Amino acid sequence: MIGIIDYDAGNIKSVERALAWLNQESVVSRDAETLLRADRVVLPGVGSFGDAMEKLRAYGLVEVIRECVDRGTPLLGICLGLQLLFESSEESPGVEGLQLLDGRIVRIPSAESLKVPHIGWNNLSFPREGRLFTGVGAESAYVYFVHSYYLQADDRDIVTATTEYGVKMDVSVEKGNLFACQFHPEKSSDPGMQILRNFIAVPSPCK
Repeated sequence: MIGIIDYDAGNIKSVERALAWLNQESVVSRDAETLLRADRVVLPGVGSFGDAMEKLRAYGLVEVIRECVDRGTPLLGICLGLQLLFESSEESPGVEGLQLLDGRIVRIPSAESLKVPHIGWNNLSFPREGRLFTGVGAESAYVYFVHSYYLQADDRDIVTATTEYGVKMDVSVEKGNLFACQFHPEKSSDPGMQILRNFIAVPSPCK
């Protein structure tokens, strides 16, 4: 069973539908016991970094997320869910993220030829092999983005995918049982479904 963390994030339903299409049982919950029993956990997200962290704290989910990670449960952050795993974001100065990974979230620079937020399809480059991208060829790795901020990871070894949109952006990371994508695999057609299949295939510790 896959637990989808419910903290009023905007893309919960699309994640739930994508998992159902893959014949995966999932539950949308903010209940600690339910999430800790899950074989895998998804941290979705669309919205403001500061508002999201406030909700996670209000619902007691910060401790639940950290315990899931400590137990070795595979966890996938999507879009804002990726950003929340890191230390801080320029979107919400002074707000601490989950600090599970080292890096910061910065605003996409304005440019005459590029619109911010970045909305649409971009291709991925793979600086190293990542388990999420098994079977996703570089020639077909086009995925869907909606964001105004992006990751600058401190540890280059965790970065498994990048893209270009005015600047080079880190858009997927992997470290141990932690995975995250800045793009939306649940809205990214066949490549996105393969990415979700690969996450589902990650071994989960016995419960």
